[in-house]
Amino acid sequence: MKASRFHIATLKEAPADAEIASHRLMTRAGMIRKLAGGIYNYMPMGLRVIRRIEAIIRDEMNRAGAIELLMPVVQPAELWMESGRWEQYGPELLRVKDRHQRDFIIQPTSEEVITDIARHEIRSYRQMPKNFYHIQTKFRDERRPRFGVMRGREFTMKDAYSFDRSREAALASYQVMFDAYTRVFERMGLTFRAVAADTGAIGGSASHEFQVIADTGEDAIAWCPESGYAANVELAEAVPLLAERAAPTLTLACTPTPGAARCEEVAALLGLPLSRTVKSLVLAVDPPADAASGTPAQVCLLLLRGDHELNEIKAGKLAGMKGFRFATEAEILAHFGCPPGYLGPIGTLRPLRVVADRTVALMSDFVCGANQEGHHFTGVNWERDVLPGLATHGVQLEVADLRNVVEGDPSPDGAGRLAIQRGIEVGHVFYLGTKYSEALNASFIDDDGRSKLIEMGCYGIGVTRLLGAAIEQNHDERGIVWPRPIAPFEVVVVPLGYGKSSAVREAADSVYAALHEAGVDVLLDDRDERPGVMFADWELIGVPLRVTIGERSLKEGRIELVTRRGLVTDAIALAGAAEAVRERLAAL
Repeated sequence: MKASRFHIATLKEAPADAEIASHRLMTRAGMIRKLAGGIYNYMPMGLRVIRRIEAIIRDEMNRAGAIELLMPVVQPAELWMESGRWEQYGPELLRVKDRHQRDFIIQPTSEEVITDIARHEIRSYRQMPKNFYHIQTKFRDERRPRFGVMRGREFTMKDAYSFDRSREAALASYQVMFDAYTRVFERMGLTFRAVAADTGAIGGSASHEFQVIADTGEDAIAWCPESGYAANVELAEAVPLLAERAAPTLTLACTPTPGAARCEEVAALLGLPLSRTVKSLVLAVDPPADAASGTPAQVCLLLLRGDHELNEIKAGKLAGMKGFRFATEAEILAHFGCPPGYLGPIGTLRPLRVVADRTVALMSDFVCGANQEGHHFTGVNWERDVLPGLATHGVQLEVADLRNVVEGDPSPDGAGRLAIQRGIEVGHVFYLGTKYSEALNASFIDDDGRSKLIEMGCYGIGVTRLLGAAIEQNHDERGIVWPRPIAPFEVVVVPLGYGKSSAVREAADSVYAALHEAGVDVLLDDRDERPGVMFADWELIGVPLRVTIGERSLKEGRIELVTRRGLVTDAIALAGAAEAVRERLAAL
């Protein structure tokens, strides 16, 4: 293909709302153009990358035995009402009505539709295992779309769904997809990590995310270099940092701490390490809709070490804490008799549930709020000072993993210390079990003649998000540095003076034709532009190899081969140039 017949529309400046590298570079390289908030046109250069990503995905999905179909973007609300997600999914679900005032949704995912297909098409155990997939447009009505294609509202996703007769068979299908995803991202030339993850809105009981490693990633990943353990920080187990609870050495004292409402302020005022303080967080769970009028919310006090942060995913998984919120100041005053900032488990006005993080439960001689404004207790110990008071209220201390892991924590597998990386989620695999087959009554007749629910798994890859993730991991100050397998073109031939020099034109046409004949995805830049403009464009766009042909080097029978990663320039002979380029490509 010649550049004069393609569409190259680079920009010198990025839009003002472009916060991260991928958004800036995709816009400047002419790959996307914004239509509305979180909605983009994918221009020809960007679409070529998408098609290459899709080709790798299709190849590996087919290799894994999955079967492609296509489900609609618009889905009837009835299916989502059957599954319960019509109300559960939240405002990200775009609900619409047709001319007859019937409810539909613009799909964010397709569990309901694929389960409906399964309940009509799969009748016998002999029809399983089965795995259907499609690559389709999705829409999630993000409150604040940002970061270009990374957090858009409309996007393209590959989603697949497996159907099996037993849990064991379903987990085997899960592993097949896990392995297929590993090959997909390896073939794309990306540095990634598969991590244990929370199941979120999809549901199910097993889950792994595939995270492209990048400093700008929204997700934090905990991993152990010694063992290879990896998990999203949302899920990573935080082991106790103390082996056992030490005996008290200090006397309990109510100590004035005027104006020190935060643990950092208290620690500085008292001259203590922040790790000697305990913070109090108050959560509330509202009564169910069918509860008697006036039923109060259940209030729960969570205790964490002062230098640790609450993991809200873990808190939400505590018994009875699903759908929690942070308590209001009125609720806090009613239970503690003082405003936030001075709260603690000693001397509460009303009985309430108390849950301590594992590490806090082993602390001694610590500092916590005294439930008196401007005061904290120092020298606090569990058996002597806290537990007797809880017992008078009939409250038993609960201990749970409540916090986010941090760099240097012991790995949960006992094999070393955790490191923290940033990552961008580009793939997710779930074992669903019978969550959707039970809700939509998708069953089959097993070999014993009995009707059983189908076991399911689901597997997603963010196709358009991969563009942004790949760029976040592969760029420099000049532009994008595409891995060869997903680059819009593998090679660009840049003749200097194509329309002015017959020697340059003949050499460029010859090299281009030889590469094209050899199956290389090559573009010939025949535009009438200055060399600096052409070089800047291709460094911005990020094509892996650039062949530069000029009159001066041709007189010596040589041309230049520039590798985009590192901008390494080599002189090669014009004779046999195509073979030299192919060898370099093979090494990328």
